[in-house]
Amino acid sequence: MRKAVPIAIAALLFGSAGAQAQDKVTLQLKWVVQAQFAGYLVAKDKGFYKEAGLDVTIRPGGPDIAPPQVIAGGGADVTVEWMPAALAAREKGVPLVNIAQPFKRSGMMLTCRAETGIKTPADLKGRTLGVWFFGNEYPFMSWMAKLGYKTDGSPGGVKVLKQGFNVDPLLQKQADCISTMTYNEYWQVIDAGIPADKLVVFKYEDQGVATMEDGLYALEAKLADPKFAATMAKFVKASMKGWEYARANPAEAVKIVLANDPTGAQTEKHQTRMLGEINKLTEGSNGALVEADYERTVKTLLGGGGEAPVISKVPTGAWTHAITDVALK
Repeated sequence: MRKAVPIAIAALLFGSAGAQAQDKVTLQLKWVVQAQFAGYLVAKDKGFYKEAGLDVTIRPGGPDIAPPQVIAGGGADVTVEWMPAALAAREKGVPLVNIAQPFKRSGMMLTCRAETGIKTPADLKGRTLGVWFFGNEYPFMSWMAKLGYKTDGSPGGVKVLKQGFNVDPLLQKQADCISTMTYNEYWQVIDAGIPADKLVVFKYEDQGVATMEDGLYALEAKLADPKFAATMAKFVKASMKGWEYARANPAEAVKIVLANDPTGAQTEKHQTRMLGEINKLTEGSNGALVEADYERTVKTLLGGGGEAPVISKVPTGAWTHAITDVALK
C-alpha cells in the first residue's frame, strides 16, 4: 500500500545537509561484488554518496548470506533483495519494505541442453532441473505450479536438483536444465564450451512468471523514523545517479567494479558482458516501484510453489513510494 510522503522527510533531506555530519549507511548486497551492483559501487567511487552527506559501507553477499537475516539482525540498514524472497520473509516475520526498484525487468532463465530434446515448457515434465534455493527458488516453484508440475520427483512432475551457484550440473549432465541469469551463469555455460545454438533457454519474462529482482529494502520500523527515512531518500537518489552513470559510462563502471572486488576473481571480459545485460534490466527505471509490477509478482507468488503458495495472502505495507517521491524531486 502506498504511503504519503512525510513532510518531515523532505525537510530533513533538503535542509542544511552540508552542515551536518555524514550519515552512516550499510548496504548489504545480494551476492558477491560484480556488475550486478555497479550502480552502488559507482555511486560510492564517484563520490555521489559523499555529496549527499552519506558514509556508505557496501557489504558483499555470498552463498551463505541471506540478506533478510542480515538486516533483521541489525547488520545492515538497507539491502538488495529479490521481491519473492522479501515478501516471503515479510510473511515469516521480517517486515521488509520495498523503498525503491532500480531493476525494471527480470534476468532469470532456465537454460537447457538442446540435445535433451526440450523445446517447450511441456517438455520439462519428467526432467531433472537445477534450482537455486535460499529464496531464489520461489519464482521457479511458482512457474511449476502454473504448469501443474509437482516438484517432488513424482510421476508427471519434475525432479529438482538443488543447484549450487555454478553451472556444473549442466556441464556434467547431472541436470537437463539449470537456473541461469541473462547476465551471469548463461555466459559461464557459453565460456565452458557449449555454444548458444546448442542451448534452449526459457526466460521467466516470456513465461508470464517474472517477478521483481534487485529491489532496495529496509525494515518497516526503521522507516517510521523521519530521520532514517530522509537518509534512505538521499541514499536512493545517489544510487540512481550511480546507475545512470553506469549506463552512460559502462567501461569506467566495469573498472570500478573490478577495483572493488575483494577476491580479484572477476575478469574484465565477463564483467563488461554482465554490465551490458544489467543495463538492459535497469533501463527505464527511475527507481520508483511500478505498482503493476508489484501486483504481478504477488499474483505469481500466490499461484503456488511446492506444497503451498510462496505467500499465503496479499501482503500489506510491503512497499512505499514515500522514499522515491522525495528522492526524485
